[in-house]
Amino acid sequence: MLTITLPNQDKKKYNQPTTSMKIAEDISKNLAANAFVSLVNGELWDLNRLIQIDSSVSILTQKNKETLDIIRHDAAHIMAEAVLELFPETQATIGPSIENGFYYDFYREKKFSLIDLEIIEKRMHEIVNRDEQILREVWSREKALDHYKDNNEKFKVELVNTIPEDELITFYRQGDFLDLCRGPHSPSTKRLGHSFKLTKLAGSYWRGDSNNAVLQRIYGTAFLNDKDLKNYLLMIEEAEKRDHRKLGKELNLFHLQDEAVGSVFWHKKGWAIYLEIEAYMRRKLNSSEYDEVKTPQVIDRSLWEKSGHWEKFKEHMFMAKGDDEKTLALKPMNCPGHVQIYKQGLKSYKDLPIRMAEFGSCHRNEPSGALHGIMRVRQFTQDDAHIFCMDSQITSECVRFCELLQAIYKDFGFADLKVKFSDRPEIRAGDDETWDKAENALLVAIKAADISYTLNPGEGAFYGPKLEFVLTDAIGRDWQCGTLQVDFVLPDRLGAYYIDVEGQKKHPVMLHRAILGSLERWIGILIEQYSGRMPLWLAPVQVIVCSITDNTNDYIKKIKQDLDEVGVRNQIDLRNEKIGYKIREHSNNATPIIVVIGDKEQETNSVAIRYLGSKNQETLVLESFIENIKRKCLPPDLA
Repeated sequence: MLTITLPNQDKKKYNQPTTSMKIAEDISKNLAANAFVSLVNGELWDLNRLIQIDSSVSILTQKNKETLDIIRHDAAHIMAEAVLELFPETQATIGPSIENGFYYDFYREKKFSLIDLEIIEKRMHEIVNRDEQILREVWSREKALDHYKDNNEKFKVELVNTIPEDELITFYRQGDFLDLCRGPHSPSTKRLGHSFKLTKLAGSYWRGDSNNAVLQRIYGTAFLNDKDLKNYLLMIEEAEKRDHRKLGKELNLFHLQDEAVGSVFWHKKGWAIYLEIEAYMRRKLNSSEYDEVKTPQVIDRSLWEKSGHWEKFKEHMFMAKGDDEKTLALKPMNCPGHVQIYKQGLKSYKDLPIRMAEFGSCHRNEPSGALHGIMRVRQFTQDDAHIFCMDSQITSECVRFCELLQAIYKDFGFADLKVKFSDRPEIRAGDDETWDKAENALLVAIKAADISYTLNPGEGAFYGPKLEFVLTDAIGRDWQCGTLQVDFVLPDRLGAYYIDVEGQKKHPVMLHRAILGSLERWIGILIEQYSGRMPLWLAPVQVIVCSITDNTNDYIKKIKQDLDEVGVRNQIDLRNEKIGYKIREHSNNATPIIVVIGDKEQETNSVAIRYLGSKNQETLVLESFIENIKRKCLPPDLA
């Protein structure tokens, strides 16, 4: 007899192998009609896959979070089926589900067009209506290779050859479409429904390698209902309006060019934002008793080997050689350099904690296809810091950091914050005992900080578990920026120690932490959060003073001098243009405060003020305006 244990601990007996679909039917016809996949002994399975041993089984429907990923994977296959029916000369390569949707990469001589996307999407709806069964098949390696070789599908041949010898080779069939895939999938194409949309075309390289064939990628998204799809498409439309690359160009903040791929050319206005953020962060760090340091850009390979970064990270490093033929690397992170500073001079337990911060300029050899404006670059600056402390100080230091991070995010306008706890990855440094100690220490600390979290299994750094701080922006998108990691490994590897209360050498704990992460990415997030209309304290030009006639030029120059003296970033506009034209232009440039000066204002020693987004005008005596605007333009920590 086969015993099936249900989530409520009820048991069902079968006298032969059965399927999750049969179990669902035995529970209720309604459950079977709404089932997508099952969870068998904790593993996602197709509903029609045979269960041959005693198992715990859960039937997953629309109510389960895993289902959305399943239908997006279904959608990728249905899209590939539609493409091959419409354009049979095409080769399908790889098509996974991804965050917020799915894609499939195709090899085809002729380029797909946006009109083609409409045709493909229409055929996808037809395939859904066909209600084709989706069937799992297990093939031998020889059969799989013969099949793809006979059809001259070189990409699939390569994929089959990369499957480990001890792993099953599975295919999924729907109608005449057959695809190499691990699965699982829902039982038929009809389960997808019609809440999907093809969204864009892009280029890609086979296996992400620029030396390989160029492919065409079709992106799409799918949801469980039309309402969720509509909301997502509206968010995408809004995101396009807020795109930091477009706004960066329109507002003259920065530019990117091919001669420096992955690096930012900051213009005067963009650099003003950067410097304001850096100054704010420096004040916050100083008040939190961090010591600011600066470490070298280029460091010998030997240090990266000692730290373990060479083994784990060398493909992302930029290399160089000196005239002594030593291999050097542009630093991709700051932690080994900070350990070198810590090691200068003997440290006592009385010296700890030592909080060491750096606005560290780092370089990472990101694939060209992964670069995205200033959000994903090759040269960036981290607001990086490392806290060297004793075991007994881990909790208090973590709590202190969490409070600092939350206060900073609030100052930038981000109140909605989520936290993920990422535990040990499969490939890691340190033994299990060390990881048990590190994970437990971080869990105790987050509990003390009274912060709720979700588990993010296997996503810790190679040297320790971490917390990931995820903020939500104005249109509902999540951005992971801040991190906190507990590390017992690196101080040991690099020989950092202190003298404890008993006079013995002991390795400190190293807390790796960042709040903003990459300053470039943070500014990109801010641009999109505020649609380019930065909060007054961050605006590159806080006040613009405009003339109506030339008669007031001297008075306007005096106003500028007064604004300069109180530290307000300002410009004057004395051009021979109509005042309406000037106001529209500066409003389009997102200048928060426009001051208009005519003969009346000069005669009364006053100013007429317009605030961005308001049609109302306020008049103040100049002295009152200067005092008022000085206070309004202060950063939150100084206000």
